[in-house]
Amino acid sequence: MNGRGTLYVVATPLGNLADLSQRAKDILCSADLVAAEDTRRSRTLLSHVGARAPMVSVYAHASPAHAERVLRALAEGQSVALLTDAGTPGISDPGPDLVRAAREAGAAVVPLPGPSAVVTALSISGLPADRYTFAGFLPRSGAARREMLAHIAASQWTVVVFEAANRTAKLLDDLAAVLGDGRRAAVARELTKVHEECRTGTLSELAGYYRASPPRGEVTIVVAGAPARPERSDPEALRRRAHALLGQGVSRRDVAGQLAGEFGIPRNEAYRLVTDTRET
Repeated sequence: MNGRGTLYVVATPLGNLADLSQRAKDILCSADLVAAEDTRRSRTLLSHVGARAPMVSVYAHASPAHAERVLRALAEGQSVALLTDAGTPGISDPGPDLVRAAREAGAAVVPLPGPSAVVTALSISGLPADRYTFAGFLPRSGAARREMLAHIAASQWTVVVFEAANRTAKLLDDLAAVLGDGRRAAVARELTKVHEECRTGTLSELAGYYRASPPRGEVTIVVAGAPARPERSDPEALRRRAHALLGQGVSRRDVAGQLAGEFGIPRNEAYRLVTDTRET
């Protein structure tokens, strides 16, 4: 491999095709090959700009042969445009693997910035965005999900997560149970599309709304950061917080994890306090 080709990481519209930059149009029309997360969805975009480059799928479970085709093209000095289904490649999609392989092969990697669901949702959430954490899609169940919920509960930064429409109400319920009913949040869906919506409120309010009115389309949830930690030396504050969480139906295990994160105490110490706290 001589690695003289260029991999262009091209941000594409979330929904409104008018958001595609002129530079992105030019690259798509001149590329020798397009590597797409979903060729069916990307074909619509290529047709819109009049691009006719051949395409190859690079979705998460694609055969290694697909990535090899991209690397061969780069080795031959060709230009390759990397696309995700919508937004910026490399954010909760298989893009990083291909970018890393291209760099290791000596190819140039050039970003074409543009739409991102994370930044777009933050911009209309009304929540602080000077510092934030992106958590992607949370595990669906088990210890891994509980651990992520505890991390979100403890974060003093705004947290952004993605979720499938049919699981949105369940995630909001879980967040409310662990973070508290009153934590502020925003649910943004179908960004830049005809049915765009951004609803704000407490986690409890949003969970209730989306249980009654199940959402459709792409969903991004923005959650406010935790309030500043109380002094660790205040055992009464710990007991009050534990009592409140237990009263909301949060399990003792999850309450201990949340106290450890919020108050900066060892988890075993938090668990001992929880076991000594009555729920009523």
